[in-house]
Formats: sequence, C-alpha cells, structure tokens
Amino acid sequence: MPAAARSHSPFSLFRNPEFFAISTMNFATGMTFATIIIALALYADLFQASGVVAALFGSGYALTRLLLVLPVGRYADVGNAKRFLLIGMGLHMLVLVGFIFIQTVEHVVILRTLQGGGSIIVYITGTAVIGSIAVQGERGLYVGTHNQVASFSSLSGDLVGGLLLFLFGFELTYLVLIAVSAVASLAVWIFLRDEPIGGSGTTTGLESLVLLIHRRVIMALVTFRFSFSFGKMAVILFLPIYARTEFAMSALLIGGILAGGKLTKSIAQGYVGAFADRVGHMNWFIVAGIAGYALGTALIPFAPLASGYVDPVTVSAFGETTTVHPAFFYLFGCYAILGLADSLRIPTSVALFVREGEHFEAVGSSLSLRSVSWQIGAIIGPLAVGGMLDLVSFMAAFWLAAGFMLVAGVLFVLIYAEEPIPEHGAVPADD
Repeated sequence: MPAAARSHSPFSLFRNPEFFAISTMNFATGMTFATIIIALALYADLFQASGVVAALFGSGYALTRLLLVLPVGRYADVGNAKRFLLIGMGLHMLVLVGFIFIQTVEHVVILRTLQGGGSIIVYITGTAVIGSIAVQGERGLYVGTHNQVASFSSLSGDLVGGLLLFLFGFELTYLVLIAVSAVASLAVWIFLRDEPIGGSGTTTGLESLVLLIHRRVIMALVTFRFSFSFGKMAVILFLPIYARTEFAMSALLIGGILAGGKLTKSIAQGYVGAFADRVGHMNWFIVAGIAGYALGTALIPFAPLASGYVDPVTVSAFGETTTVHPAFFYLFGCYAILGLADSLRIPTSVALFVREGEHFEAVGSSLSLRSVSWQIGAIIGPLAVGGMLDLVSFMAAFWLAAGFMLVAGVLFVLIYAEEPIPEHGAVPADD
C-alpha cells in the first residue's frame, strides 16, 4: 500500500469513519462494563453476598458468552456484521434498563447473565471488523488502538461512572450509560458499511474451527487464555469487592483504583501494537504481559501494609466528604502494573488470532476461539477464587489467581511455535 495511505500513529486512525464508528461503540460498552464492575461491589456489600454468590456475578456473565461465542463468530464471518452489531447494542441497552429496577441479589445475577449476550456480539463482531479493515502490515496498530479506546472508555467508566454512582446512585448512572450507548449505535448505523467483513463462507463453521485449531500458534494462544482467564477474571471481580469490604472504600475511590490500570492501557496499547508490528516476536510480548499480571496480582493482598507508610487523607468535593485509606494508593499502583502488563499482552495476542483467522477467511471464528477459551476459565475461576475467599482469606484467593496466570505462561512457552502460512485449505488463491 502507498506510504501516504498508511497510518503512522494511533490518532491518525480516527480519520477512518469506520474505525471511528467502531471506536464509539467500543467506548460505550467499555464505559458500561467498568461502571457496572464498580456497581457490583456496591451490590455485594448491599446484599451481603458471600464469595461464591458474588462469583456468580462474573460466572453468569461468562457462561452466556461461552454458549454464544462460536455461533456469534461464525455469523460475523458470513453474515451482515453491521446489522449484528446493532442487535448487540440493542440488547446491551435493554439490560441497562433492567439494571434500573434491581431489588435483590438474584436480579443482579440474572441481568449479568443477560449482559453477557450483548457484550459477546459487540466484542467478537467489532474486533473482527477492525481486523478486516486494517491496512496490511499495520494490524498491531489497528488492534492496539482499538483496545486503547476500550481502555480509555473503561477509564472513563471508572472515573465518571464511579463519580455518578457516588453522587447520584444507580438510576441516573444507568440512564447516562443508555444515552451514551444510543449515540454509539447511531454512529455505527451511519458510518459502517453493510457487510464490512465480507467473508465468502466457503467453509462451514466446523471446518473453519478444525483448520484453525490445527495451527500450533492457535493452540498455544487458546491454552494460555484458558488458564490465564481463571486468574484475571477473579481479579477483575474481587479487587473492587476487596476494596469495599476490607477498607470501606466508596464507589468513587474504587473507580480511582481501577483507573490506575486503565490509564496505562489507554496510553500504551496502540504504541505497543505498532512497535510489535516493527520488531515481530509477538509471542514474547505475550509472555512478558503474563508475568507482569501475575506479579501485580500477587502484590494486591499486601495493601494493609500501606497504613504503616501513608496516613489517611480526607477529601471534600461535590458537597461530599470522603476519607482516602492508605490502601487506595497501594492498590492504584498494583492496578497500574496490571494495566501495563495487559498493554503488552492484549494487542499482540489479538493480532495473532486475526492473522491466523485470515489464512482461512475465518477471522470471526478465530476470535470466537479466543473468546471461548477465555469464557471457560472465566466461569470456573471466580467460583474457585470465591470459594478460597470464603474458606481462607483474600491473600490465598489472590495468590491462587496469580498461580493460574503463571501456569498459563509456562503452557504458552511450551506449546508456541511459528508455522508457515498454510498452502492448502480454505485460503483462496490470488489470481
């Protein structure tokens, strides 16, 4: 492709109307996810949920995603991705309406389970579109910037969503999220072409999956994500609960902690993706990210020690007064480490899945494999860690999560091996 038509930085991609449309949708869903994660900590405290019951907030969400991920990936390959994205956003907004009327812990579990449906449609289809419109040789930049937007949106959810929950409670917060999601849906409807992926459907869904799973790179990625998800999803769910139940932190402070990781991710991912495009060896970026995430997770339960080094701080703002526990600053630092680790791992692993899927005209199916391997661990991991929390302590729970991650890294190193581009299969010849 001519150099003048190529993108040189994450910001230059937003001149592409289709990339912009997907980014607005990415922003809306990411902001919603982050805000609801904070709300779940408030619900766990409000309803006095046990570790296992709180784990269902995450496991129900992951179960729906697991059941839907393969058909969603296949439809993204052969169907109208634009229409599918709008359906996913419609379901996403209906669930937000349901959150306004929550009265019991059972309502939380049910709505989180339904939320998984809209989220998997938007994630798989949106990422497949990004991979398909990416300029040759710049996939890391496109994917990294796409995830950079997701991290910035999640950061917005942590800060703006946390502030809204702190000042106005649940109902107004959800109404704001519905409005943002409606604007994003309009952008997709206006700017995204019909059938943006344009797959030929020359293979069946099963054939595509079989061809993909025989690739050693895919096998390594799927195996590592299966084990890694045990730990990471437990951290995402239980870190806010840990801050709320152990240190009585408000929604605003919980959002501030989570902002630590989102800040590093929102700054770094696009640049990491572009750097990985230039230097190659994306597998080592993934290994470094796994190791960094395990380290940050293992450090989390030492937060009480912060009281010996930092004094509590009282802050008055927006007509409210809150006390900032010393653990806030420590947990903010831990989550910043997790964000940097994700910046190394996410854009490179997604780029590899997209590259492998392109060999068989099955980008959506490849991304569905990426997601299905995650959802199994995301169902079991929070339950295992929640059970460990009920039986032992937060220390044991977070260290168990870190152990899952280290196992994931070892498995990835052992299995990964680069393979040549397939000479046969579903790849059409270039005439």
